[in-house]
Amino acid sequence: MARIIWTEIKNKLLLPFLDMELHVFDLGIESRDMTEDRITVECAHAVKQYNVAVKCATIAPDETRVKELRLKQIWDSPNDTICKILRGTVFRESIICKNIPHAISRWRKPIVIARHCYGDEYMATESIVNTPGKMYLVYKPAGGDTPDEILIHRFRKPGVALAMFNTDEYITEFAHTCFKYALHRKMPIYLTTKYTVLKNYDGRFKDIFNNVFKLNYRKAFKDAEIPAYEDKLIGDMIVFCMKSEGGFIWACKNYDGDVESKAIAECYGSIGLTVSVMLCRDGKTLLAEAAHGTVRKHYQLYKADKETSTNPLAMIFAWIRALLQRAHLDRNIALRRFAHILESVCLETLEHGYMTKDLAIRVKGAANVQRSDYMETFDFINKIAENLANKLEI
Repeated sequence: MARIIWTEIKNKLLLPFLDMELHVFDLGIESRDMTEDRITVECAHAVKQYNVAVKCATIAPDETRVKELRLKQIWDSPNDTICKILRGTVFRESIICKNIPHAISRWRKPIVIARHCYGDEYMATESIVNTPGKMYLVYKPAGGDTPDEILIHRFRKPGVALAMFNTDEYITEFAHTCFKYALHRKMPIYLTTKYTVLKNYDGRFKDIFNNVFKLNYRKAFKDAEIPAYEDKLIGDMIVFCMKSEGGFIWACKNYDGDVESKAIAECYGSIGLTVSVMLCRDGKTLLAEAAHGTVRKHYQLYKADKETSTNPLAMIFAWIRALLQRAHLDRNIALRRFAHILESVCLETLEHGYMTKDLAIRVKGAANVQRSDYMETFDFINKIAENLANKLEI
């Protein structure tokens, strides 16, 4: 369903108004299977070459989908492959609409979650222990020196073990990207860890962020009148977040960022109102996409020729973020103006009461929603297109 809406957005909201040269890579599961996923790698290198990209939602297959779609194997998530090549940081932000209620009413400004997409639990090695014995963490220096051994646990009964890692290089890149994005958005930034428990592991994140800020960004933050960077324990940050009105960047380790971004998105209204932007350390290379998936259930309804009411706003805003970055790099004033107009039209359309079913439920509650309260997928996109054409004419 995401791909169908993607085509509608291009044909009705973009191509009638913009003269664009699009370099297209088909990351559909069939294309990835046919090319043995080479197309994903080619796509990532094209993003590095052209600096700006926008991505449609893709399938990360499991064993069931492999059998269903008759794939050669379980291919990696395209997002993971692209992220490893670009070495970027993912920033997730909710679209703020006046008439969509927030779970936390005092949140009036966006909370941007910056997620370090490297290492930790997502690249960990795990083990099941079935017999009594000792578990060690062993490090063998490349020079052949005596290995370092740390006793992890004496197992007397079955259990499990987990080993994870990160590197100074990737943490430093994460820090630089976060501070550059904070300067670009003119927003304060906080890093959260649990350094009181993981004194070496999380302490490394804390120390590197502090050093990078002091050496490279303290003056720039002061000149931009942005409150200085601060690190917090993650529990303290959650309390601070709940009491705040929003308006800051929250830098998280990999797993924390995954969890917190979903929680924040739901509190603001809907995952369908969340945009994900991957930014690289160079400050130029950007990939934007909607935070939600392929909307498979709606696609089944669509194939059965039944009505759907799928929210396209996150995908539209992904295009807007990419267009704004392209306009910034090219100093294209007309393109920047168009992107801002498209954004305002989307918000005004929604705030005038035109919306999809997911948002109508958020406004009125599932038990109170009537069919007249929401629009069908394509009618909603057509309404935005109509309003866009009118506003551009004015």
